Amino acid sequence: MKTSDYCATLRLEQDIEPWHILANLEDAIQKQLAELGDEYVLHDGVAIHNTAIVDPTATIKAPAIIGADCFIGPHSLLRAGVYLEANVSVGPSCEIKHALIGSNSSFAHFNFIGDSVIGSGVNFEAGAITANHYNEREDKTIFVRVDGENARIDSVKFGALIGDGTKVGANAVTSPGTLLAKNSVVGRLELIEQVSKI
Repeated sequence: MKTSDYCATLRLEQDIEPWHILANLEDAIQKQLAELGDEYVLHDGVAIHNTAIVDPTATIKAPAIIGADCFIGPHSLLRAGVYLEANVSVGPSCEIKHALIGSNSSFAHFNFIGDSVIGSGVNFEAGAITANHYNEREDKTIFVRVDGENARIDSVKFGALIGDGTKVGANAVTSPGTLLAKNSVVGRLELIEQVSKI
């Protein structure tokens, strides 16, 4: 499977599986930091486009790139390698951890996006999260469902690959290893569990 089948416009390498993109995300961001133009303000490994709006109560930890016309709301936390393409909105009290997010995507408030690749034009309503770790399992290895088969990804941290145009309802949860095709719809309070217990 290729990430580009789900997310057509992401700028970073996407002809590989999303968990491999995430494994190298911090290095890819560091490389991009060195190539950014004057329209970015760079400070301590965090680059913010001069058209982006970042609330003074938000925390952004390196490495991170915040693209043009992004909005980062009050008390939000971005950490462990975050790359936001243009016009991404991160509402109040959201946490984005180790994630690549496509342009024109929105997170309402109180969202957690962990170890995930999110396409363009994706919308998360309030409280919806991508769970990225199986706390309740003895074996915490994550599997994904590809072509009707369970595939082991040799990782204990991977949230989701969310395709372009997907809508995720309020307080919904995607379980670790979720793969959502383009234009998917997840209902409010829905749990997405694509791989049965291993």
